[in-house]
Amino acid sequence: MTDERLAPIVAAALAEDIGRGDITSELTTEPDAPGSALITCKEAGVLAGTGVASLVFATVDPSLAVVVVIGDGAKVAPGDAAMRVTGRGSSILKAERTALNFLQRMSGIATLTAAFVRSVEGTRAKITDTRKTAPGLRLTDKMAVRAGGGVNHRFGLYDMVLIKDNHIAAAGGIAAAVSKAAGRPGEAIEVETKTLAEVAEVLRCTGVTRIMLDNFTIDAIREAVRLIGGRLEVEASGNVSLSNVRAIAGTGVDFISVGALTHSAPALDLSLAYRPGPPRPWA
Repeated sequence: MTDERLAPIVAAALAEDIGRGDITSELTTEPDAPGSALITCKEAGVLAGTGVASLVFATVDPSLAVVVVIGDGAKVAPGDAAMRVTGRGSSILKAERTALNFLQRMSGIATLTAAFVRSVEGTRAKITDTRKTAPGLRLTDKMAVRAGGGVNHRFGLYDMVLIKDNHIAAAGGIAAAVSKAAGRPGEAIEVETKTLAEVAEVLRCTGVTRIMLDNFTIDAIREAVRLIGGRLEVEASGNVSLSNVRAIAGTGVDFISVGALTHSAPALDLSLAYRPGPPRPWA
């Protein structure tokens, strides 16, 4: 997760916002007039995206000086100062919204992830994300999950075999799908199941590394874990919420995937206050 991979994401976001230029800042500020900004948190949560926001400011103007006061993964409270920026005022204003958009979205994802992680403390279950991310923002969405204490599932279709119901239908059944996938050595193979009978069928196959239990009841998950008996990793998925995740974790599964981490997390409220003139301490 280096600047090299983040650079095109940041560049696309800036191009979307700036277009042919920040005409308002150009009309209301002198090009080289100094200024400073303080980014503060307006609600409690878990901060994420400071590195991405820093890259936004550096991309707009490499001469801007950015100080990260609170790092990713830290708990924040209303009024906490997260970042400081000094340099050309017009550059700060040009980068403001894009930097805040990344910070707010990523911090919201990290905050929700942390709530799920807290809910399963003391169990073996790890909270993991899905591919239900905003188009073009998968890298930053998944970075935010990690900042919140979760773990990343596959990044895309290219880095793991995950045989789902439509693949099973296309291949002509679970055994046929696994047989075809197992013909490519070195790939981790996960199979989605919807019934205990399908779990039993997967257990008769070779080459599978993880079973996904999709939309199982708590009792069915518990029975599936018993049937699997530690031979494969077990992932629970489907309709997971903060109200039921503890019960799911108590069944003994290894992973609980939660699409809501990235498709439904509310943004954390942060703001940027700007002040013209040479840098001076903020009150």
